[in-house]
Amino acid sequence: MNEDLKIAQQAKLENIYVIADKAGIDRDSLEPYGNDKAKISHDFIRSVQDRKDGKLILVTAVTPTKAGEGKSTMTIGLADGLALEGKNVIACLREPSLGPVFGLKGGAAGGGHAQVVPMESINLHFTGDMHAITSCNNLIAAMLDNSIYQGNPLNIDPDRVVWKRCLDMNDRTLRDITIGQKKKSNGVEREDHFVITVATEVMAILCLSEDLKDFENRISRCIVAYTYDGEPVTVKDIQASGAAAVVMKDAVKPNLVQTLEHTPVLIHGGPFANIAHGCNSVIATKLGLKLADYVVTEAGFGADLGAEKFFDIKCRTAGLKPSAVVIVTTIRALKMHGGVEIENIYEENVEAMLKGTQNLEKHIESIRAFGLPYVVAINRFKKDTSDEITALLEWCRENGHPVEEAEGWAKGGAGMRSLAETIVKLTDEESHFAPIYDTDEPIREKIGKIAKIVYGAKDVAYSEEAEEKIKVYEKYGWDKLPVCMAKTQNSLSDNANLKGRPRDFTLQVRDLSVSAGAGFVVAYTGNILTMPGLPKIPAAANMGIDDNGDIYGLF
Repeated sequence: MNEDLKIAQQAKLENIYVIADKAGIDRDSLEPYGNDKAKISHDFIRSVQDRKDGKLILVTAVTPTKAGEGKSTMTIGLADGLALEGKNVIACLREPSLGPVFGLKGGAAGGGHAQVVPMESINLHFTGDMHAITSCNNLIAAMLDNSIYQGNPLNIDPDRVVWKRCLDMNDRTLRDITIGQKKKSNGVEREDHFVITVATEVMAILCLSEDLKDFENRISRCIVAYTYDGEPVTVKDIQASGAAAVVMKDAVKPNLVQTLEHTPVLIHGGPFANIAHGCNSVIATKLGLKLADYVVTEAGFGADLGAEKFFDIKCRTAGLKPSAVVIVTTIRALKMHGGVEIENIYEENVEAMLKGTQNLEKHIESIRAFGLPYVVAINRFKKDTSDEITALLEWCRENGHPVEEAEGWAKGGAGMRSLAETIVKLTDEESHFAPIYDTDEPIREKIGKIAKIVYGAKDVAYSEEAEEKIKVYEKYGWDKLPVCMAKTQNSLSDNANLKGRPRDFTLQVRDLSVSAGAGFVVAYTGNILTMPGLPKIPAAANMGIDDNGDIYGLF
């Protein structure tokens, strides 16, 4: 059995009411889902709004590799480490998507002795939030097509429908389909598309809303199609806003769980960072800040994606001011960025590892650009050699980068105490946080700043389609929204094959879309897909349930 799963299945969990007591949540405000997880009521969230905020710590990472970097493990371990230091702490995480769980990437509940539990439930159906988001999105799609079928009173051009159906699963066959075939009673025949649930605007809205009413207001503004005259049609126009809010009534409530060491964790929302904005919900983060002195959260993939969007979109939208950043790296990831193939990453190679620090250096520069104090956290693995670790520590110190070793996977919170101590000191420093662009700047300038400051690009090129979209967005004022970049997570550039620190490249923006409800413009670069496919041998092929009723092969 996978060691992470075995550790999780053998763990003794506290009753969720005990965890609520530790977090300072009234027991009457819990809506339990069994004994080990619960939702938190809107009334309780409103009752703590006048409290002083704690300190917000972001965990980000170098550019991901197939070897894995362990960002969620670091987030969970750090929370446990802070708890061992006697700090009042809560972790805030995203909910895993079933697509990666059954595909290639795996779950998102940490690993080893730094996990959130119940791990199996969190990685599967949990409290049903993903299903609610899927249903909400597809309800809007159904009402949109029904409006076209029922006489098309809004004069919608079927060839200009932009609202896509969704599924929380990797299924490449649904990327491009035709609906309404064969019989007139099946609806108007047109081309349609599916995206994965975590890439939907519904997910983005859930994670940027302040409450249920804000969710309904935002969803009403979503653009679903355009008329034959080129005018936008919204969810409000097709009279679906109220029903969408009804479907999401419980899903907007954050979920309470625990780490293996019984530190409270809020898990809520789960947008991908290579497609969407990659952060857990504003509701959960703000609640955590009202309950704890320290809140540890993570943003998806590397600092070029999740962290940039955390700062420029989430913090701007919600009025959040982070106090410090943890930049996760591993010896094996740096070796891959230094040119080592994955089959050779366990062979000692100090030279390649040091060459790979160019990737780490670029992410450090990006965090500095936002005016934040940071620490490099070396996520240690069993096969890292002492010479490699020593060389990386020396490189960090010679270049003036605060650095700590982290052993959360092997030792839980006890392996994270030195990092926790450093973080406490960093959060006592003054933060000069500021987004890297103003929303009033033209779209091209905003994209240009992200590309050059965060990615290290030389220039940005736009397709004819993207140029036409910019003109339309300027007409409706959408050009004043923040920008959410859709880019490969595997490279600082838009070419997934370019490891390390690419230089002198031109970022290719091939298309744009507006998420008027979420409040940002999406810029699509390279070959980024909004509906992933399964690998040749999916993780699902090795999963099952044994004779004792226990799951195996999950994560």
